[in-house]
Amino acid sequence: MSSITSYVYPESKYSRIAEAGRPPAFLGCFRDVFVDSHLVLPAAAPEDSGTQANVTLGCSDRDKCDDGPCQNRGRCVSLGWRRHRCECHRPYEGNNCEEEYITARFGSKDFESYAVFSIDDHLGDTVILSMFIRTRQSNGLLLILANSTSQYLRLWLEDSKVKLQVNNFETLVGRNGIADGHFHLLTVKLEGTVASLYQSAQSQGSMTIRHVQAHPGDLVFVGGLPDTRASASFGGYFKGCIQDLRLNRRRLQFYPIAAPVESYALEKLTDVAEGCSSDNACAVNPCLNGGECYAMWDDFICSCPPNTAGRRCEEVKWCLSNVTFRPESRVLQYRSNGKIERSLASISLSFRTRQPDAILLHAQREADHLTISLLNSRLKLTLRVGAGKGSPEVTAESQASLSQGEWHNVAITKETQWTVVLDGGKEIISVSETALEDLNFLREGADVFLGGLNQDSGVSFSGCLGPVEIGGLLLPFHLDTELNLPRPQEEQFERIQTSSAPQYGCFGTSVCSPNPCQNAGACEDLFDSHRCACSAEWTGPLCREPTDKCRSSPCVHGVCVNQPEGFQCECKPGHTGERCEAEIDACENSTCGHGATCLKGFQSYTCLCPRNMTGTYCNEKIPEIPWYIEIDPLPQLPVTSCMGMKWNYSCFNGGNCSKTDNTCYCLPGFTGQWCEKDVDECASDPCLNGGFCINYVNSFECVCDMNYSGIYCQMDVSDFYMYLFLGLWQNLFQLVSYLVIRLDDEPEIEWGFYVNE
Repeated sequence: MSSITSYVYPESKYSRIAEAGRPPAFLGCFRDVFVDSHLVLPAAAPEDSGTQANVTLGCSDRDKCDDGPCQNRGRCVSLGWRRHRCECHRPYEGNNCEEEYITARFGSKDFESYAVFSIDDHLGDTVILSMFIRTRQSNGLLLILANSTSQYLRLWLEDSKVKLQVNNFETLVGRNGIADGHFHLLTVKLEGTVASLYQSAQSQGSMTIRHVQAHPGDLVFVGGLPDTRASASFGGYFKGCIQDLRLNRRRLQFYPIAAPVESYALEKLTDVAEGCSSDNACAVNPCLNGGECYAMWDDFICSCPPNTAGRRCEEVKWCLSNVTFRPESRVLQYRSNGKIERSLASISLSFRTRQPDAILLHAQREADHLTISLLNSRLKLTLRVGAGKGSPEVTAESQASLSQGEWHNVAITKETQWTVVLDGGKEIISVSETALEDLNFLREGADVFLGGLNQDSGVSFSGCLGPVEIGGLLLPFHLDTELNLPRPQEEQFERIQTSSAPQYGCFGTSVCSPNPCQNAGACEDLFDSHRCACSAEWTGPLCREPTDKCRSSPCVHGVCVNQPEGFQCECKPGHTGERCEAEIDACENSTCGHGATCLKGFQSYTCLCPRNMTGTYCNEKIPEIPWYIEIDPLPQLPVTSCMGMKWNYSCFNGGNCSKTDNTCYCLPGFTGQWCEKDVDECASDPCLNGGFCINYVNSFECVCDMNYSGIYCQMDVSDFYMYLFLGLWQNLFQLVSYLVIRLDDEPEIEWGFYVNE
């Protein structure tokens, strides 16, 4: 049997013969190919013989995508046996996404560069224009589609945002800026009568347009126009990089790649460089005052030395220290150097004082003036600008007190109106809208004073001032001759020299020397004020008063009373102990009699007696009722359970829980804290004349002797019984007399007795 060794003919340049009208080369495996009984395949052939090309021994059916042939994050799609296709991400192209579209650099070294392409087909009803762009320039022309008569699509940058205009009329502006030095994918879609703008796959908006129709012969201008003035109307020539420019499915290549792709013809390329190189922004040494320049792509950053700031280190921090004003100090005076051109629309300063009334800043030129002061510890702004135009004076005053010795920041700015912001927004004050002008009168010979109204009036402020700025320009505390610092910026406020220099730094008065705190108290400097840290035995502002030993509330359930040697707790009812921390158990040593129940109260206890006992401690026996007296039995009344603040308790004999803790509402006839006692209505001996008293609930009954009657046995009925007895004897006597008389009237009867013998 013949060998199964096979040859594979992979897809190669020979398989493209079909383009010349021939079928493509075979892709597959052969085995045991004989010609005239001679084995042709498989067969070995020298490499330089030219008889074999792209022939591999074996017959593998492995999926080509398993080898990961697609580069640059391309997606491999299997097309069956031994075939695949790579779907490439932009800006990559090629069978295996191995090629990147060449980036074109516009405006290198500020050259006026542009490119022109020609369109040789109809674009149809849908036009999709897309490209990668990278720039740091806020304005510049990106692309124009034009025919022989008009420019029907314009795309340019304005204030870092993309602007699209169609048919010289409809205009759409992107929402996000792109002049940040990064690549952004920009896409414009014209679909019928709708134009849409996308930036990095995010919609920037859409608009309705008139239909656009492109024809063969139309031109695409990229980066600028041949006419310099025409380009200037779109912000000038574009400075940056453009890559992978596409119009529908065809490319516009500035520098073609090796992979065959459909492209429009490049007609002209002017000063457009290959790649995306950066201009050396540090070549001209843009950093001032000894700042060190670091180049970035089409940009630079400056590492500024101390005491300087700004993008180019052009701003000198004139004075980083604070100054202290005291009554013996001099007012600081400033004046513009005559070169200030910026609009002065802001003031910022910081201060620290305990003075309720003071002038912080005052500036004046003729009738225009500005005053920032303290009045009753509140900040007050007085402003009048444009007095010659009849503008009124306006004022604003804060609500917060600012004279506690703490640092406070003041920021005054003008947008639609002047606004005062205290301490970063803790309080915001809006000034009347009638004062809308800037402080530009300060640029033209106005005097600015710190610490007072003028030199003649003297200092009215006692405290510290931090950096003061007007329109972003610092008012230096030092003279030019005092510091060896460069002064590159021309716009300055200059300090007028006086006979004495200010006191640099922030220092309060000497409030702790000598030590005002007595009894070994420690003095703490709080800027123009002090606080005494006293020992445990003393208190008060100067540690002169004995300590209130009851301040910590040591008594748990009692009232604290200061004593020379300490304190004493007067306990509330029901508590005891040195700090009234223990609860008293009133029943612990109770003397309730045998069979009685002790009921605990806050201060004392009571005894619940059984039925046959009475008395405070249930040690007295209730007298027995004589046998011949009948009584009604006492009712069995319910017991109520109550929830107390300290413990649960019960209300006896039908009593109800009270709102007052540990007490009860009792039924008539019962008393005691818990209604435990039956009121003995017989205790007052209400029965008279020896009557026997029977106690009932809320009542009593008197059992009287036979000679007395009534509720209290108060009626003597002894005479009534005598008359009754005499009457009975009289009647009895009359009856006996009657019987004797009748017997005398009857015949005599002999009564004889016989005895039988």
